[in-house]
Amino acid sequence: MLRAVTILGLLAASSCAALPDGDTNAVPPAEVVIDPAGSIRPQVEVALPDSLAVDFTQLQPELPGQVGLAVMPVFGDRMTVFGDWTSGIAWSTMKVPLTIAALRHDSGPAMTELAESAITVSDNWAAEALWESLGDSHAAAHAVQDVIDEAGNDVVASAPRTELDFRSFGGTEWSLTNQLRFASRLPCLPDSDRVLPLMSSITPDQRWGLGVLPGSAFKGGWGPDDETGIYTVRQLGLVPTASGLLAVTLAAQADSGSFDDSTAILTRMAEMLGGHLDELPGGGCPPPVLPIAPPAPAPPLPPLAAPQPGTTSPDS
Repeated sequence: MLRAVTILGLLAASSCAALPDGDTNAVPPAEVVIDPAGSIRPQVEVALPDSLAVDFTQLQPELPGQVGLAVMPVFGDRMTVFGDWTSGIAWSTMKVPLTIAALRHDSGPAMTELAESAITVSDNWAAEALWESLGDSHAAAHAVQDVIDEAGNDVVASAPRTELDFRSFGGTEWSLTNQLRFASRLPCLPDSDRVLPLMSSITPDQRWGLGVLPGSAFKGGWGPDDETGIYTVRQLGLVPTASGLLAVTLAAQADSGSFDDSTAILTRMAEMLGGHLDELPGGGCPPPVLPIAPPAPAPPLPPLAAPQPGTTSPDS
C-alpha cells in the first residue's frame, strides 16, 4: 500500500520546483469551512469523505482536552479543519522554517549537522546556533519570516498574519490554519529538500502523533503555559496518500495538563486520520515556470561591396 511507501519518493516527484514568482502564478487564499461539531465540514468540492467528519465527531468526546486537526492537499487551495483548538505558541515546529533559512544562509557541513540535530531530536542548543548564524535577532527574524511568507502567509482574511517574535522564535503565535498553509507549500519551497528528509528521520521517542503513520515527514513542538503549566503539543507534517501528499497540522492540550496525555491525544487523532488516507486527496508542487528566452538578435548584414572602377553605383 502507498501508506507504507516512504514519503521521500513522493517528495522527489513533487518538490523539484520552487514556488513560481509573479502575480500570474499566485495561489488564492485557502477557503475554510466550519463543521457543525465545533469545527469544519468539508464542502462537496473538497471531495473529502464524509466518514472522516463522522469519525472525528465520534472521537472528539473521547479526547480529554482541547484538540485541533487540519488537512489540505499539498499546493491545494481549500483546507478542512476540525476541533476547538485554533491557535497557540509554535514551540519547536518553528524549527522547520528556521532550518530552511539557516541552510540558505550557510549550507556547509557544520550547519548541516546543526540542522540535523535541530529537526531529528529537536535540540534547542542547535536551533539557537542556527538562529545566531543568521545575524542579530532582527536579521534572524527577518530571514525566518521570509520563509513563512513564501508559503503564502495569508490563509483567510479574518486570520491574523503570522509574525515572528524576534526575541524568541519558538514563542511565536502560529495558528493551526496558518501553519497548515505553510505545511501545504513546504515541499515547494527552495531548499526544503534538505529539511524534509530530516523530518522523515525523527528520533523514535518523538514519533507520537503523525509519527505512527508510515512514510510521514513531520516536526513536533511542545511546551507548558507560563501561568498554568498546562502543556500544549502540536505537529506539522506531510503524509502520503494514493494521489499525492497531504499536509496535516494537529494540536492538543489535555485537561490534565500533562505532556504525555497530550501526545496520546495526538496519536489517537493521527490513527483516526490514517484510516482515511486511501480516500483523502493529496497534491504536489506545480512544474517550474521556465523563463521565456528573448529572441536571438538577427545577424548583421554583410557590408556593401565597394563599386569597382568602371561600374555604376546602384543608386546613381
